[in-house]
Amino acid sequence: MNRKILYIINPISGTKNKTTLQNYLNRSSSEAGLAFEIIQTSIDGDYEFLPGKVREEMITDVIVCGGDGSVSRIAGSLLGEDINIGIIPMGSGNGLALAARIPASARGALAVILRGNAAPIDGFMVNEKFSCMMCGMGSDAQVAHDFAAGTKRGLKTYLKISAGQFFRARPYSFTVELPGKQISSHAFFISIANSNQFGNHITIAPQASLSDGLLDIVVVNKMSKILLPFQLLQQISGKNRLRQTHKEDKRNILYFQTDKVIVHNHDLAPLHIDGEPEPPTQKISIRIIPKAFRLLQPSV
Repeated sequence: MNRKILYIINPISGTKNKTTLQNYLNRSSSEAGLAFEIIQTSIDGDYEFLPGKVREEMITDVIVCGGDGSVSRIAGSLLGEDINIGIIPMGSGNGLALAARIPASARGALAVILRGNAAPIDGFMVNEKFSCMMCGMGSDAQVAHDFAAGTKRGLKTYLKISAGQFFRARPYSFTVELPGKQISSHAFFISIANSNQFGNHITIAPQASLSDGLLDIVVVNKMSKILLPFQLLQQISGKNRLRQTHKEDKRNILYFQTDKVIVHNHDLAPLHIDGEPEPPTQKISIRIIPKAFRLLQPSV
């Protein structure tokens, strides 16, 4: 099958030079004999034009050169289309690319794309918005809001903001509604994960799979700030195992799976979807979309 590739470059994601990337893609794709086009991401995040362009121009592969937010918006606009989606990681976290073992370098990622091995992965809906990787509410979402409001990008900036937020973090009141039960919580944050990590190899949901038809839920309950980093290390290292939970569960960190959940956000805690800040809302309905789109990966 003849392939036609559309590269979409986010000019402001991460800290890498996008002009160098564009030159590399031009040269490498031409040498490979591929039909291709390079465009920039939409400033307002609106990709309603994309499905029509894909069908009209018979594009076979859409490659996102950016971070998780760009991947999420572009993949969400192409749900139901017969298309492969690839990633050249250019964001500050690159959680989905890391979870899928896509190389961090443009050269390595492009090699994966050129091999053309794609397999379906899950996504999920957060109210009416698509997510390919993770959403969260509470202190981790406040980090996303502060990071988006800043002028500097990159891992160092993200870590600096995260460290400051640790000392300012406060618990929020939530009710987590699952099929047949409700869990009331005062939590520093709640993460709903399809990917296993925030990004940068920080695996908040170590047992999450991109294609198991389930969401991994992590509830970090109110506890001493002295105890909190040790409990988070237990979670990140995978020592806090998945288990069933119940409405009177008193563990510091709850970790369980489900295919749908409603979170009642009583204190209007900050919200993020794939690292992008979203306006807080009192009711957040989340459901898995099995095999939402085909992702180009190193092995399938």
